[in-house]
Amino acid sequence: MNPDQDLLGHAAARAIAYTATIDGRGVAASAPAVDGLAAFDEPLPDRPGDPTETLDLLATVGGPATVATTGPHYFGFVNGATYPVALGAAFIADAWDQNAALPVMSPAAAKLHDVAAAWLNEVLGLPTATDVAFLSGATVANATCLAAARDALLIDAGWDVQRDGLFGAPEIQVVVGERAHSTLGKSLGLIGVGRERVLVVPADDQGRMRAELLPDLDPGAGPILACAQAGEVNTGAFDPFADIADWASERAAWLHVDGAFGLWALADPTRQHLVTGLRRADSLATDAHKWLNVTYDSGIAFVQREGALRRTFASVAGYLPPEHGFEAMHHTPQSSQRARQIEVWAVLRTLGRSGVAAMVQQSSDAARVIGARLTEAGVDVLNDVDLNQVLVRHVDGPTTERLIAAVQEDGRIWCGPTQWHDETAMRVSVSSWKTTVHDAERAAAVIVELAHHL
Repeated sequence: MNPDQDLLGHAAARAIAYTATIDGRGVAASAPAVDGLAAFDEPLPDRPGDPTETLDLLATVGGPATVATTGPHYFGFVNGATYPVALGAAFIADAWDQNAALPVMSPAAAKLHDVAAAWLNEVLGLPTATDVAFLSGATVANATCLAAARDALLIDAGWDVQRDGLFGAPEIQVVVGERAHSTLGKSLGLIGVGRERVLVVPADDQGRMRAELLPDLDPGAGPILACAQAGEVNTGAFDPFADIADWASERAAWLHVDGAFGLWALADPTRQHLVTGLRRADSLATDAHKWLNVTYDSGIAFVQREGALRRTFASVAGYLPPEHGFEAMHHTPQSSQRARQIEVWAVLRTLGRSGVAAMVQQSSDAARVIGARLTEAGVDVLNDVDLNQVLVRHVDGPTTERLIAAVQEDGRIWCGPTQWHDETAMRVSVSSWKTTVHDAERAAAVIVELAHHL
């Protein structure tokens, strides 16, 4: 081997060693490990140094101060672990270092985009002609879909946003649910229609939009954009998509669905009752780095209106070649972009349709076990555990805050806080491919043990 190959082999060995030990360590970084990060506080070197020494410093100081989100015991945010074939594909893809912006820049990335996009539409049951774009996460996927929606709605109203901007444009009437995720508001702000200039539909006790309270809007007063949700971030609840889609269809509205993790329920035959009407949406956004368990960052936008993404994001420059196949830079906000589709392709090819469904089922079964064990022990579970979320309150908000602190300090598992009906609750999210029913039993036992100590 030459020195460069030796260095890469050393890095790979360090990475593999980390994955080999992650399941058995505490979930949160220990205080000494966090204090040890001070070793990175050193002057910028004047001269080149030993790259092996740099990698060793990164592994020995940084590794212990990571959070074990890739293990089976992390239940904080909806963070997927990393499926082994995704990590292996990431190793190869990083070595390739392809710019997936145009087919001429990477024929391999372009082909894998086409295959992965077709497979995603198939596994989710979406029309084959649905445009699929890979982005950095659900926030940008939401913003991408909503920008396309804005432009399509205003084109229909006789206004070209890309040419003339938003000043003087017809006003878009935006409808959101009371429990819409904060990133949806962020996305609405990014596309210029405003976070607060929305009509808010009340939600039920699970966070589902109450479709019977949708406003009777007049399309003549301005185009209508409706935003629904697949998987409320605390309860995992699904909006009543069939009723919302009927309402949207009657008003020629664009229906968008934020499904950061919940969209993957489309892949599970046992949960089709949750997603009735969901496929009627004009656009949908999700994360692959959540339930598909690829590495960060990986979001996906699905748009069913032909040409809408290209209308919004096409880039014109003299040095760009003629259009040939799916050109990612003309369908996404970014031009240069990493080939996120490679890991998605690798996981889909390895798991197949039934494997993706089994991954959703395993996490959901684990969540149900946690919910059932906590309920049996007298800990309040506040939601219907239909998917992968368990919302917990022990006695009251202050006691729950103490329970969360105890869980995090204990370190065997990790759960985080949220606010539900103006009081603190604990959110238990299951989205790691490693989390089995046995791990769920263990997690519930830890929570019950610490709750009883309180």
